[in-house]
Amino acid sequence: MLRSNYTLPTEFILVGFTDCPPVRVTLFFVFLVVYTLTVVGNLGLIILVNINPSLHTPMYYFLGNLSFLDVSYSTAIAPKTMVNFLASRKSISSYGCALQMFFFACFADAECLILAAMAYDRYAAICNPLLYSTLMSRRVCTGLVVLAYFSGSLTSLVHVSLTFSLPFCGSNVINHFFCDIPPLLALSCADTHINELLLFALCGFIQTSTFVIIFISYCCILITVLGIKSSGSRSKTFSTCASHLIAVTLFYGTLLFMYLRPATSYSLDTDKVVAVFYTVVFPMFNPIIYSFRNKDVKNALRKLLE
Repeated sequence: MLRSNYTLPTEFILVGFTDCPPVRVTLFFVFLVVYTLTVVGNLGLIILVNINPSLHTPMYYFLGNLSFLDVSYSTAIAPKTMVNFLASRKSISSYGCALQMFFFACFADAECLILAAMAYDRYAAICNPLLYSTLMSRRVCTGLVVLAYFSGSLTSLVHVSLTFSLPFCGSNVINHFFCDIPPLLALSCADTHINELLLFALCGFIQTSTFVIIFISYCCILITVLGIKSSGSRSKTFSTCASHLIAVTLFYGTLLFMYLRPATSYSLDTDKVVAVFYTVVFPMFNPIIYSFRNKDVKNALRKLLE
């Protein structure tokens, strides 16, 4: 991380959203409520999936991992952001910044792959029910989850290594509320075209390939569902996919907007607002989406409460 003509800053200053104390206090309580709901909802869903035998299926195995990822990357961002709302000096060490970037990028990329695995699971269950136990065996499910975490860790390590090998010979003020890649690249006094190209290529490959898998899976599901003669059966079959489709739309919509654009179109002030949704708000929505739209989860929760 050191070169002959520069040193890595010992810390970075996170601008955040505002310097107005009353607004910062208000934002602190908003983030606290959202983060608390995120942790309680997702951990509750993980516990429910693990203790209820009726939910020991590939679909809910992936859902448990999705909840874990939501809690993890929200925890990488929200607590430090809340501390900075109340702190007089909104700083983060260079190593803390690197760790925050690594864990966020790792868990966000892994979530893309888990969402793709969930789409493949629905395809196997609806389009190939006779081969479902083979296509989604325990070994296959475990392999898909391991692949998701390994791929997320590898791509994240590449981004962090290349970003923190850049010279930061000017300002150490990050125009964001956490250590994301684009605002850090904006601080560097070196040519960042390679970093931007890798960001576009790696994020583009993961997000685009997983989106294509999801799209193809649901095209096949749609064809199969439309071939069902009974309208009641069609509705029941497609309802099992509704929660996943909502989660995919929310998650991919913001990620594609944030990371698959030319660098010249970045607006850090606008991106901060968008980033709040996929780092803090959407992780709270997933357990709500899957709880209210999934009869199996509602029945398991009802039995647990009884």
